[in-house]
Parts: sequence; structure tokens; C-alpha cells
Amino acid sequence: MQVIINQQPCEFATDALDVPGLLANRGVKEDAVAVAVNGQVVPRRNWTSVQLADGDRVDLVKAVAGGAWDDDPLVIAGKSFRSRLLMGTGRFVSPTVLREALEASGTEIVTVAIRMTGVDGSGPDAGILSALDRDRYQLLPNTAGATSVRQAVFMAELAREALGTNWVKLEVIGDERTLWPDVAGTVEATRILVREGFVVLPYTTTDLVTALRLEEAGAATVMPLGSMIGSGQGVQDWDGVRRIVERVSVPVVVDAGIGAASDAVRAMEAGADACLINTAISRSDDPQLMAAAMRNAVIAGRLGYRAGRMPRSELAIPSSPVNGLVGAGL
Repeated sequence: MQVIINQQPCEFATDALDVPGLLANRGVKEDAVAVAVNGQVVPRRNWTSVQLADGDRVDLVKAVAGGAWDDDPLVIAGKSFRSRLLMGTGRFVSPTVLREALEASGTEIVTVAIRMTGVDGSGPDAGILSALDRDRYQLLPNTAGATSVRQAVFMAELAREALGTNWVKLEVIGDERTLWPDVAGTVEATRILVREGFVVLPYTTTDLVTALRLEEAGAATVMPLGSMIGSGQGVQDWDGVRRIVERVSVPVVVDAGIGAASDAVRAMEAGADACLINTAISRSDDPQLMAAAMRNAVIAGRLGYRAGRMPRSELAIPSSPVNGLVGAGL
């Protein structure tokens, strides 16, 4: 059965589903949540009596305390996360170092690449899942390396079977030297995967029109690149990120190119809802310490964005009053 939750299609392996069952399946706590089905608010007392049907539209709204900065969840496809730092798992020197970095980062969403294994189970990053507590992390399989729509869709379908999740970080690469996204292919693949019931988080450029097309196609987020994957060059197009943030209603996750904690702060101050970071952590001298730095950078940037930056001025403005200045006439 497929139910549309907060405009995102979600598959359920049952034909009997009430509101409490839906909330439990999506990991949403029942307290302080309002529920509407097909545009009609469902009183809490009626939750158990409402049986959902295939194709029903469900809206979930979480009530939060006004101004409470510590209750500012990242919501993707109706699922809430406390952390706004997503982490990749590639290029760590060992599963132990990866595990320590994940712990220090506070992340709740972790990407994993999809690759063939040897007939004996060996292969790239064999045993990577042993470092991941799947009850703790939302796994986000990645179609990294896909260079066509067909290949990306195939990889996503395999990942769903292998990992038991319909979440996917979609990449369709248009240029293998720069790993630049094929934006037309990404939009097409998003449409296909959304129809198949996937929660799609697509990697894209800072082009506003592409971001709008991805949202129209049903993407759960828009993930504009900061700069080339693994380059550590930071965000190259701040205005592009801001334009996307202002125009789309789904979360915006800055992905790729972040090299330092200051890059993450600026991305969040630009209005991004989250950052996805891998190489800046895995290739640092101390991945555990860098993961902690990125964790705090994302928090600081988010708080700064919510607080609102002071206006810029071309002239100095004294912070102390000029009236009553001692010895002004001397």
C-alpha cells in the first residue's frame, strides 16, 4: 500500500494501517503531532478508528515551542531528525575510525555506496555495515558512479532490496572528470524513482530551475553541490544556494566540496537546512575531531541563520553611546 505523507509517497507492507501504526512506522512520536487525512484534520481520539487506504494523503504537523532553538528538527519525507549533519562513509582508513567519527558527528543519516561484491562477500568496503548501527542511523544508499538514468534507477532498486530501505541519494553523473551532475538525467531519474515509491534525495547543481524541476518531480530534498566532489573547495556559488533556499519548500542540503568547518557554517548561514560531508572528515588528520568540529559548525550556522544577521554598514557604528562622553571637549 502506498500513502502520500507530506507530499512524499511512502510504501507500507500491509493493507491494514491506522494513524498510530503510520506514526510508529515513520518514527514519529505521537505527542505534539497533528494529523490530517485527505485534507481533513483527524482528532487524536479518532486515530485508531481511521483506516488508511492506498493513495491516501496524510499531512503531519509537529507543534514546537516558539523560539525554542533546541527543538528545530530536520524533517525529510515526514521523518524527523535532530541532527542537520549527514555523513558519508567513504575513504575512512578503517571501520573503527568510521565508527568513532560517526559517534562524534551526532549524525542520524549515513550514506553508503552500492558496489558489487566478490562471490566470497569481499569487495570495496566489505563489511562497512558492521560499523553502522542500523537501528540508530537512517541508511541512505548512494547511486554514486551512475552515468545514466537507467543505471541510477537499477542501482537504487538493488539498494532497496539489499538494505531494506526506500531512501536513496540519487546521483546521475554527466562528466566523469568533474563528477558534475547530469541535471536532465537527474530530474528524469527522480520522476521514475518517486513513482516506484522511493524517497529521493538528488545531488544537483546550484541551478534554480533544476531545483524547481526536482521539487516538481517529487524529490524529498534538493542537494546542490558546494563544489566538485572531494575537492574541499567550499561553496562556490552562495547566491545560487540562497536562491534555491528561497524558492523550494523541501529541505536544501549542501552536498560535496565542503572542506572546513567554516564552509559548513557559511552553508548553514546561507539558509541550507543541512550539510552532507564525507571527505573533509575522512581525509582529515583526526577524523573524530573533525567530525565534532563539523557537528558544531552546522549547529552554529543554523542558529546564526535563525537569529538573523546584523545589517551591513559602510561606516563604523559605535557600540557605546556618544552622548555624555567624558572629556569630550579636551
